[in-house]
Amino acid sequence: MDNTVFDILVYVFDRYMLEELPESAERETIARDLEHAGFGEANVERALDWLADLADQHERPGVSAHDQAFRIYSAEEMRRLDAGCRGLLLTLEHGGILDPGQREIVIDRLMALETDDLDVEQARWVVLMVLSSQPGQEAACARMEDLVFATPLTVPH
Repeated sequence: MDNTVFDILVYVFDRYMLEELPESAERETIARDLEHAGFGEANVERALDWLADLADQHERPGVSAHDQAFRIYSAEEMRRLDAGCRGLLLTLEHGGILDPGQREIVIDRLMALETDDLDVEQARWVVLMVLSSQPGQEAACARMEDLVFATPLTVPH
């Protein structure tokens, strides 16, 4: 089975994060479970590294939650994050679901997916994963879950 890191992340999110990861679960146990589910070892390791990096990021340095600065995307970010992805982030920030610091974490995690064909659906999932990893974000996470699971999101292009 040739699954991407993103496929594994969605599986892990659905299987572990929504059902509350047991305290005793360790990286090796999760890796073994993923490999038994048919995911390749190399992508499993990359996905677990991605999640570990997410767990280490609570707030991007130099960006406060109250910062109203204009975001300028780098050339690489512009190439990989199409107008739909950038529009989604802007919409979520203006809607109060993401703050500027969280937006930066989302951009970092999207760029870390190692794929050139990022789309709005992937961006929605990454936003949900970022919000669920941060304490005190239950309301924003619930709003994002509604957008991911229940309704199609219209994003300006």
